[in-house]
Amino acid sequence: MRFYGPSRNAAKDDRMDNELCKTLNLRFPLIQAPMAGVSTPELAAAVSNAGALGSIGVGASTPQQAEAMIRQSLALTSGPLNVNVFCHAPAQRDAQRESAWIARFDERFRRFDAAPPAELSEIYQTFCGNDAMLEVLLATRPAAVSFHFGLPSADFIRRLKSQGIVTLATATSPEEAQVIEAAGIDFIVAQGIEAGGHRGIFNPRAEDRALSTFTLVQAIRQVSRLPVIAAGGVMDGAGIAAMMTLGVTGVQLGTAFVLCPESAANAAYRQLMKSAQSASTVMTAAISGRPARCITNDFCRMMQDVPVQAIPDYPLTYALGKALAGAASAKGDHGYGAQWAGQGAPLARELPAAELVNALVAEWQAAEDLTMG
Repeated sequence: MRFYGPSRNAAKDDRMDNELCKTLNLRFPLIQAPMAGVSTPELAAAVSNAGALGSIGVGASTPQQAEAMIRQSLALTSGPLNVNVFCHAPAQRDAQRESAWIARFDERFRRFDAAPPAELSEIYQTFCGNDAMLEVLLATRPAAVSFHFGLPSADFIRRLKSQGIVTLATATSPEEAQVIEAAGIDFIVAQGIEAGGHRGIFNPRAEDRALSTFTLVQAIRQVSRLPVIAAGGVMDGAGIAAMMTLGVTGVQLGTAFVLCPESAANAAYRQLMKSAQSASTVMTAAISGRPARCITNDFCRMMQDVPVQAIPDYPLTYALGKALAGAASAKGDHGYGAQWAGQGAPLARELPAAELVNALVAEWQAAEDLTMG
């Protein structure tokens, strides 16, 4: 199967050979990862207008904010849109653990002339059982809805699919992939350990086998008949070509889009992404309460020896993490932010999103041509 860059016209028959392109009417089987807090309507629309699948993440949004973001995105593109929601279990409150966590940061807050929060709050609502968010999705009807951290109820899935909405869900193991298939989801996003941002692992307290994207894709294809989308560590067309040889139906890229001018990454985040420091990333649960890959910064170093048992549940931990990052930034110290990035961060390019999509496709075509000799 062949896909062509902007200098050639992809034939409809070529697209129809690919399940992702066929289902969502895409020119290219590429997805811009949702990246809540980084993705914007402008970024998603630019990617969709270029022939790939643009995404926005609304896991950190209220239903009202989510509706505004979705409608703004849809107004900027006639192409398909993917909306990502978080399906985490509600936080299990532990007053002793939470107060100890706040106390741990007292000195650090005082260093920045600030006070830690008096208590931790559940700043993000889960999509599970969130009728208001479901109604937003049913009213706006994006082409696709993707799930992270688990799955909503069978009724929520049924109602989304009854409106013609395509469903995707993240799996970090073959076992999670089997649960996704049994739930009637359309596509599995296989998230390898190289990926930036939050691990989509269903149970953050369970053992994480930390499979690479390469290994995970093959393991999932052994146990599931669903089409698989590779996610994690892919930054260029050569990486896309390599993943496609494994039999995936598409590739999702996140870190590759962080430096696009349409993203919401702030100046400090962008500067870090372009520095030599971006080559060092670490998986940490101390920022938000769930494992996530971040560029190694002062927060990560400060928390490197903290036992996971001491960390409050997501998103309680994130309430303090955001407060500390805000206090530090107010004093000109940007080493405490959630600067999520995958292991391929040094390969990120500062290009407009549409240009990046075109470059990825051209590189992919060149890699296929080289392979075919």
